[in-house]
Amino acid sequence: MKMSLDCIPCFVRQAMDAVKMSASSDEVRQNLMHNVLQWLADVDLNQTPPAASQIIHRRLRELLSTDDPYRSSKSMHNEMAAALVPAIRKYIELSSDPFLMAVRYAITGNIIDLGAKNKIGYGDIYEDLQNASIQPIFGDIEAFRKAVLNAETILYLTDNAGEIFFDGLLIEQMKNARVTLAVRGAPVINDATRSDAQAAGLDQIAAIIDNGSDAPGTILDDCSSEFRRIFNEADVVIAKGQGNFESLSDEPREIFFLYKTKCPVISRHSGFCMGTYVLAHRSHGQSMLEARS
Repeated sequence: MKMSLDCIPCFVRQAMDAVKMSASSDEVRQNLMHNVLQWLADVDLNQTPPAASQIIHRRLRELLSTDDPYRSSKSMHNEMAAALVPAIRKYIELSSDPFLMAVRYAITGNIIDLGAKNKIGYGDIYEDLQNASIQPIFGDIEAFRKAVLNAETILYLTDNAGEIFFDGLLIEQMKNARVTLAVRGAPVINDATRSDAQAAGLDQIAAIIDNGSDAPGTILDDCSSEFRRIFNEADVVIAKGQGNFESLSDEPREIFFLYKTKCPVISRHSGFCMGTYVLAHRSHGQSMLEARS
């Protein structure tokens, strides 16, 4: 999925957030943002949004005093999610369709995305969770259920810290398969890394690997050879979040995408309105446009 000019304001806002959290003075912040605006002038509009974001955040981290400017926000979201998960797990267990309910809550967790919106607090998360159990999912839930039930190996591509606690509730429903959970290879925005997965206890229910990349998505050419091997060999690949959709929607293998539509660019590309819970299924050799028709 190629980026558009509509992505530029989002990149500027992301950079401003990182600078505000890490820069020591107004003068330093101004100099950093001047650099960011210069970088944006050279952005290649033919690449995916995660590829452009990777370049900007990588350069920005080189100038900041920390390699993980979002660490405190990620820790806060992990703590919020950890407090909510026990009650949600019980609700899922008592549901007439635990698998479907777990899918709904996993997608609800995708609200915790500081790439799409800053300052996501407990109230934002709690409000979405209140409506999660009745949210319609646009996609073929039965095809997804069947694929998961018949799979021996599943690769689950995570998105954000905090959100991964809700991913764990869905993985708990995948009792017949060997699940590998993939996180980012290095910090970028609030995307989950190995420490976040371990904080969520996901190492108890899945094998954890990192993809070897610091892109806020899954750019296969930038990932490690070991990750690409697992990606190609897995019976089922599940990709969470908009960044994974942006970077993998044109890949030829079968992938199930789970995300909440949170920006106009994704809305136009996917065909779903803002706020939609999406379960998009790309079959072997089938374009996403064909998959939606």
